Amino acid sequence: MNETGWAIDIDRDDIARAALVADPTAPLAPGQVRVRVDSYAMTANNITYAVFGKPAGLFGNDQGYWDFFAERDTPGRLPVWGFATVTESAADGIAVGETFYGYYPMASHAVLNVGNAGPGGFTDVTPRRTTLPPIYNQYQRIGALPDYRAADHDYWPVFRPLFLTGWLIADQFEDEGDYGVQQILIASASSKTAIGLGFSLAQRGGHRPETIGLTSAANVDALAAQGIYDRVISYDQIMTLNAATPAALVDMAGNGAVTRVVHSHFGGQLQASIIVGKSHWDAQADVEGLPGPERQGFFAPGRSQKRIADWGGPAFGRKIAEAWLAFMDVAPRLATIDKRHGGEAALAAYREMLSGDADPKAGILVLPA
Repeated sequence: MNETGWAIDIDRDDIARAALVADPTAPLAPGQVRVRVDSYAMTANNITYAVFGKPAGLFGNDQGYWDFFAERDTPGRLPVWGFATVTESAADGIAVGETFYGYYPMASHAVLNVGNAGPGGFTDVTPRRTTLPPIYNQYQRIGALPDYRAADHDYWPVFRPLFLTGWLIADQFEDEGDYGVQQILIASASSKTAIGLGFSLAQRGGHRPETIGLTSAANVDALAAQGIYDRVISYDQIMTLNAATPAALVDMAGNGAVTRVVHSHFGGQLQASIIVGKSHWDAQADVEGLPGPERQGFFAPGRSQKRIADWGGPAFGRKIAEAWLAFMDVAPRLATIDKRHGGEAALAAYREMLSGDADPKAGILVLPA
């Protein structure tokens, strides 16, 4: 399939059904560019994208993640974060050979519609994308990224969007006075978003709540050794926590059983329950009649837009850059990069992540070529 390129098609109604297909090229229209996807990450976050591929209310309209790269009457194309290089350009201001960081389909190539091209990059203005969150439609020139370092290149797709989500959750806690809690319980604490949250909370000066990572018993020692959280305990130890201490739960994976245990144990002392992802896509939600607060979803693009409005775009960018560079100083000891090459390996990586068998200490990086 290398001659024509490849893509992975996913059944919109059954995300376990995925197939590697040929993806032939077509002539570009004016304003379009064709890019070769150089590398992208496959993480639990991408499974959340698949779960919410169909309209789910996240975007405040009748669109979902399938609408970024697939028309309604076609199979889903999963969005991924990565780097791509322009191989053909019919757009002013975008040259062949330029490399951009951004949102791409799980494929070897992609065609993007260029708008607002400038020194920093461009915005995709495909009609169906213009009503989707702007943060997903921005493509940044690698040379214009203020916090890009060549040594960190492979960590950008693996950690950047997940770290940003964790950092934004930490910012929301600080903005909300930590909801008045003394401890923050972080479920699926070995996930990369959770690690970004734990790291960001630890960077805060002054008083802050204790961070408690919740993970499987087999992961406790290794996760504790990373020093990201104040404490790490197994799921079966939740009941040993002091139920009289005000707490908040951040659920990274949509694990209904863990949510029920935490809500039942803390009851009225649970001040906030935030769900971030749904990588446990096949688990029962089990949220009917939960004691304690109503669960609230966290949507990183919405939080980003709020902070851009609060601080201005340049200040928002500077804050992220400072936090990211600090995190990159420790990221290599938190995860190894596991490179997979080609379409068959890409499909296998998707199925591995879907099964829940992926090693949380590795960052899967797919190199499509």
